[in-house]
Amino acid sequence: MKAEIDEDECSGTGLCTRICGEVFELNDDFVSSVRVDTIAPEYEDKVREAAELCPLQAIIVTTGD
Repeated sequence: MKAEIDEDECSGTGLCTRICGEVFELNDDFVSSVRVDTIAPEYEDKVREAAELCPLQAIIVTTGD
């Protein structure tokens, strides 16, 4: 599983970082970014939750190769 942030859509609420700080962080411009290339299996559920709860749907989750 991989995740990316649509930086044009991100409002910088930090909700994703509170849900899964192991994967997401806020950069200096208060825009979320993904800290890892591939999501470890133990964080997949939290990443899906962050994507579902993102107010602007700025988190894009992909599975597979």
